[in-house]
Amino acid sequence: MLQKIKLLWTFTRLEAQSCLFPVLIFGALFLFKFVKVPYISTYDMMLIVCLLAQYILYRTGIESWDEVKVIGLFHLIGLALELFKVYMGSWSYPQEAWTKVGGVPLYSGFMYASVASYLCQSWRLMKLELHRYPHPALSMTLGIAIYLNFMTHHWLWDMRWWLTGILFILYFRTYVSFQLGETRLRMPLIASFFCIGFFIWIGENIATALGAWQYPNQREAWALVSFSKISSWFLLVIVSFIIVANLKHVKNRNHIKHSTSRNRKLSN
Repeated sequence: MLQKIKLLWTFTRLEAQSCLFPVLIFGALFLFKFVKVPYISTYDMMLIVCLLAQYILYRTGIESWDEVKVIGLFHLIGLALELFKVYMGSWSYPQEAWTKVGGVPLYSGFMYASVASYLCQSWRLMKLELHRYPHPALSMTLGIAIYLNFMTHHWLWDMRWWLTGILFILYFRTYVSFQLGETRLRMPLIASFFCIGFFIWIGENIATALGAWQYPNQREAWALVSFSKISSWFLLVIVSFIIVANLKHVKNRNHIKHSTSRNRKLSN
């Protein structure tokens, strides 16, 4: 029993460390909900905070340069999705700001980037390893299809359940192992997607209550975000994970090639 409590504490501590960037964003949203800076909107202040937080995390070594590049990529991917979704009326950012483009504040991309930050941090802190992972080309193709479906379903048939079915076929044998102290545990990869997606949905409810963005049914008063959004976050987490996993695969492959080349030179 004591061992299980110790493992739970270690897991909770490492998860909290991995969530540092998202926590900073939520903290800033909470602060600016009640504290208004003269002549500067909340959205503009949020962009300043996100940029400053990213710089500090990098300079202090909490995030590596490779992780910063991954987070930057997710910022652009998320921003592109936000521009499209706001244009289609899926949600809105009602406040005025200098840093809004197409009705979307530039800080919004960092909310997607915070998911990438969590994945990168947890991958490193808990020494994640993937087992029976499908070919990177297959997983990347699925990730692209999921991302595009977030947009194309406005005109074409929503393929999310078909894509979810393909996901189960592709990943039903895949599991992730992680280190907690001296103990190594494992979990089915799909189960981890559900867990992360559910907690992001909880975070989404907190964020909308703090005014981060607004769904159509929240214009008059705040309301609970639809449970159907859990499936959207589940799929978006998969897109994020696939990109991080494939980048890790490429990096490891390049590292092996570099090490092999260096050993050959030494042997000669």
